[in-house]
Amino acid sequence: MATLLLRLQGPLQSWGTRSRFDHRDTWPYPTKSGVVGLLAAALGRDRREDISDLAALRMGVRVDRKGVLRVDYQTAQGVLAADLKAKRDVQSWRYFLSDAAFLVGLEGDGGFLRELHSALKRPRFPLYLGRKGYVPSPPPYLPDGFLEAPLVEALKAYPYLGRGRPQGELLLVLEAGEGRLVYDQPSGPFSERRFAARYVREEVLPQEAVPEGPPRWEVAHVG
Repeated sequence: MATLLLRLQGPLQSWGTRSRFDHRDTWPYPTKSGVVGLLAAALGRDRREDISDLAALRMGVRVDRKGVLRVDYQTAQGVLAADLKAKRDVQSWRYFLSDAAFLVGLEGDGGFLRELHSALKRPRFPLYLGRKGYVPSPPPYLPDGFLEAPLVEALKAYPYLGRGRPQGELLLVLEAGEGRLVYDQPSGPFSERRFAARYVREEVLPQEAVPEGPPRWEVAHVG
C-alpha cells in the first residue's frame, strides 16, 4: 500500500461541514470533501464528473500548526426575499483558520497516487484551501510526497513542516471504523452535493516522535 502526502498551508483556510445560508463554519482540520475537491481540481475534473475513485482513498491529517479561529462578518444589501418580491439586507458570519499548516496523507493504489502526485505538480484548475479566495502558500505539492508506505507510517515519519521540532504535541487524525463522526464523505459528484458520514480517530503524537523540519529538499531549494 502506498501513501501520497500533501501540504495544506496558507494565510486563510476554511473546511466547512455544516455550512448553510448565513453561517459558514470550519472544521479544525481539512475535511475529506475539501481534499477530494482539491485533487479533482488538480486532475481537471468537472463538478459533474465521477469522483468515487478519489473518495475511496483513506485519509489522514497531521496538524502541524492548528492556526487561529477567526470570523469574517459580512453584509449584503438588496437580497431578494423568499416571496420573490421584497428585498432585504442580510448578514453573514464566515469562520476560517488563520496561519494553519496541515500534512495530509491519502492511502491507496500506488499507480493512482502517482498520477495524483503528478497532477498536484501541474494542476489543471486553480487549487484552494476550502474557499476559492483562500489560496495555498506554499503549494500542496511535495517533491518527496509519494511513499511506498502505509498511511500512519508516512504521516509520522515526514519532517515537521516548520523549523526544528514542534513546540508541543501534534494531533494525528486517521480515518477509522469508529470514533468521531464527520459528514464529509463525498457520495456523488460535487454538482449533486451529496455527503455521507465517516469516522475519524484522533491521536496525540509526541513532539519528540516527529522528525525535525523542514524537509531536506526545501532546505536545498528554498533555504
